[in-house]
Amino acid sequence: MVFAAPGEALARAEELLGADPSPLHASVAHQVIGIWQRDFGDTRRALAHLRRARELAARADSAEREADVLATLGVALVHAGRTRDGLAAFERGVARGTGHTRARVLFRRAYVWWVLGRHGEALEDVRRAVPVLRQADDVIWTARALTLRATVHLALGAVDRADADFTAAEALWDTTGQEHDKADAVESRGLAAFRSGDVPAALRLLDEAEERYAKLGTPTFMLTIRRCEVLMAAGLATEALAEADGAIAALDGIGGQSTRKAELLLVAARAARLAGDPQTSLARAALAVRLFAGQRRTWYETHARLVLLEARVATGRASGRLVADAASVAERLAAFGAPAAPEASLLAGRIALGLGWTADAERHLAVAARSRHGGPPLARMTGWAAQALRARAAGSTRGVLEACRRGLDVLDDHRMTLGASELRARATAQGAELAALAQRASLVSGGPRRLLVWSERWRATVLSAPPTRPPADPVLLSTMTAFRELAARADEARTDGGRPAPALEREQRRLEREIRSRTLHMRGEGPGDGDRLDVGRLLDRLGDDLRLVELAVLDGRVHVLLCGQGRVRRFEAGLLTEAEREAEHVQAGLRRLAHPGGEARLPLVEAAGARLQELLLGPAAAHLGNGPVVVVPPSRLHRVPWALLPALRERVLSVSPSAVSWLRAKETAPPPGGRQVLVRGPGLASGGAEVPELADRYGAAPRPRENGGAGADPAADGRPTVLEGDAARVPRVLRELDGAALAHIAAHGTFRADSPLFSSLRMADGPLIVHDFERLDRSPYRIILSCCDTARFASVGADELLGLVTALLPLGTAGVVACSAPVNDAAVVPLMLALHKGLDSGLSLAEALRDARAALPDDAVHRATGWAFSAFGAA
Repeated sequence: MVFAAPGEALARAEELLGADPSPLHASVAHQVIGIWQRDFGDTRRALAHLRRARELAARADSAEREADVLATLGVALVHAGRTRDGLAAFERGVARGTGHTRARVLFRRAYVWWVLGRHGEALEDVRRAVPVLRQADDVIWTARALTLRATVHLALGAVDRADADFTAAEALWDTTGQEHDKADAVESRGLAAFRSGDVPAALRLLDEAEERYAKLGTPTFMLTIRRCEVLMAAGLATEALAEADGAIAALDGIGGQSTRKAELLLVAARAARLAGDPQTSLARAALAVRLFAGQRRTWYETHARLVLLEARVATGRASGRLVADAASVAERLAAFGAPAAPEASLLAGRIALGLGWTADAERHLAVAARSRHGGPPLARMTGWAAQALRARAAGSTRGVLEACRRGLDVLDDHRMTLGASELRARATAQGAELAALAQRASLVSGGPRRLLVWSERWRATVLSAPPTRPPADPVLLSTMTAFRELAARADEARTDGGRPAPALEREQRRLEREIRSRTLHMRGEGPGDGDRLDVGRLLDRLGDDLRLVELAVLDGRVHVLLCGQGRVRRFEAGLLTEAEREAEHVQAGLRRLAHPGGEARLPLVEAAGARLQELLLGPAAAHLGNGPVVVVPPSRLHRVPWALLPALRERVLSVSPSAVSWLRAKETAPPPGGRQVLVRGPGLASGGAEVPELADRYGAAPRPRENGGAGADPAADGRPTVLEGDAARVPRVLRELDGAALAHIAAHGTFRADSPLFSSLRMADGPLIVHDFERLDRSPYRIILSCCDTARFASVGADELLGLVTALLPLGTAGVVACSAPVNDAAVVPLMLALHKGLDSGLSLAEALRDARAALPDDAVHRATGWAFSAFGAA
């Protein structure tokens, strides 16, 4: 009962002890309390109760009872970090028990061997226990033994064997009422899905297990460890670090298992390293090494030493001693049969290369490269990275490019199994090294065209194919509705001058987590690599007048790839860090110019624009010709207001996340019918004043309200649909936007740097978030977003952007006008009216925006407003 209903088991054991039981029954009660404290509470209290249980078993003269208690005590001692005492208890337990009891003792010792990382001994004890448990028709303990054996197989990389044991165990659990063990089985299947490379299934199963544990009221430290592993593989290292650190604090708070703390520290160390925080990684890994060593857990200690070495390298240390240490760790991991062994060999080879030790590097990299032909995707990626480094050391550009291509193909296949655009974007971080190696090789030999191809190969790949459309999940839909209502209430509280109640904020965060969690469960359509750049096709589309400027960053310096007139030319510009710093100064200046009284900042902002041009375009600025320009910046430069650069200020200018994305937008046909939608959200300082004027210009009538009864459809006679007031509610807005030719949305925009897919536009019933747009069958062909911060993005992965605009581009939108900075609401109105005037005359968004800027009054506020807006895409 202590696993099926832990709380009830604890209460009944305490009740029994209060009724003056016999020594035999008292032994059982103390053992139950000891198990509860061991797994869910204070380890010290657990040991006290288990020692008392053993004394009572001896007094009752029951060898079988004493053997069973000794096994439970052995597990508790090992979890407390007292490995030698724990193994000694098992020796006595095996000696005292017979038959069925002895098989249970062997199973629990196998579990301890697994905890200690001694997988051979674990498999041997399980092999001896399972036939006896089956013969005794002990369904529960047989299922536990099969689950454990599967888990050991997973640790050794034997996924097929693990699947067979998990399947057999699950069939047995279905015949029992052991709810805790059933939750554990779901958790184990999540681990198996992860090891086989199915991240969405792993997240779904682990979330299901967490719900089951929550109903039982049991802590989930092991589940946290496994969930953190999956989060790291999905590119969510920062979240994994936060979860691991939170679990460590909770474990310390209850005096929990020392073994679990060490494992959580190891996970936190890995997460910190992947999140770019090597100092935190060093601290967590060093403590984990000490704990594992004290617990005599050599398998885990060796893994912790690998992370410690990786953190030291990330802090800039490199020495012959580190090469030797990494090689030693690789040898020990290989002896254990650990799948992480190639990582250690790759690390040793990488350090040796940096020191110029080519012979040593080749030896270690050759070992790591063996993993490229088998195993889960990330293991094969490790192998291809090692092969690419071998080829570079040997001076083979062709070998480098072939290894990089093969490695990125593996990651492409893995990435396309992920349905959520966020996971696809973040997963690309694992291909950053291969992409950089290929770019460097292209720069050395191959010319600008090859560099362009490789710059595109791993740029904005999340836009290369539409995300998986969220399922018609009633729970997800109701959760999103509840979130919207709650967010509207919170926003109303802020508008009234107060602050939302803490309970309201907590519930909003909970609903956000649930929406995000269910979205991350989506599985992709299957392997595929989306569009790949055909340079000839790109140059044909550009013709003689149009120029495409793609900015590639190699070793911190910006390289300008100027495409047009049938050729690709390369120019060197400035340092990326200096350009980023200048872009932040420009953003600060634009914020100041959005308010009256900031006119004195205008010359400073214009001078910063000239410096940005030198850093980002360099000598290429003199070769842009006189025609339109498309700028393709890297993700870290997404906040640059490109129209501020002197060479681009008077031009037809558009921005695109990649050349492939621009080509696709250029070749996207507008939908039939030319349907237009005008949306005005609540609470705008200007009142969205351009919307009524546009409605009058186009001859539109307002859309009937949701409860306003039937009426003629304005779109039926060519008039645009206008949604405002109560009609501007998210469900209606989404229905009208789906498949429209042009949408103009005047609404408060909010960018969420912490969770970019919750960036939103404020509608009458609450926020319209990026997750809502992803439900559209086809987003509008053209969208104009006349509000602040709609063109802000989060830079994630290798070179990816997450935000409102990038969510629309893969869904059928060919052109967007949006704003990257706070602007003056009143100054936006004439800009938008002038923009629509240009569209009415047949201009593209970029052409109309250029003319609209020129038509504005020549004062600081209006000029800053014009610079803050950009045209994205090609429509």
